[in-house]
Amino acid sequence: MKKTIIILLIFLLDRTSKIYFLNLEGNGTDVDFYINSFLNFYLIWNTGMGFGLASMEANIYYHLLTALIAIINIGLIFLLLKSKGLYSYSIALIIGGSLGNLFDRIYYQAVPDFIDLHMASYHWFVFNIADIFITTGIIVFIMVELFTKKEILQND
Repeated sequence: MKKTIIILLIFLLDRTSKIYFLNLEGNGTDVDFYINSFLNFYLIWNTGMGFGLASMEANIYYHLLTALIAIINIGLIFLLLKSKGLYSYSIALIIGGSLGNLFDRIYYQAVPDFIDLHMASYHWFVFNIADIFITTGIIVFIMVELFTKKEILQND
């Protein structure tokens, strides 16, 4: 039940942040905000995978990639049901973020990204709230795998 709430909260936080920036753009506001020397908010549309990799137009490859992401989400849900401890929480983080981006891929045919981290003229990939949780979940999953010897699946 806790993990379901985590997934729902991440999904809602992601949707709310995206809707906020999309509404700004829809009302004629230029979504290009300087926050400080290493952070801007800049709205772009990502048609690729995570962090804009392999961007493509909404064609058969885009739809196949979207279907693959949906299948991976289904697999992650089954893994979540069988996992325990920190593994289950890391999977919940990944699912929450991934569902947010999957929704956008289906609804908008692209994912709105708006967080621009940079140092001087070097800019990291523009990303969103969902990407933060997906990345955090993957890092926690790897760290638990590397530094613990506990069982990750529940015995039936």
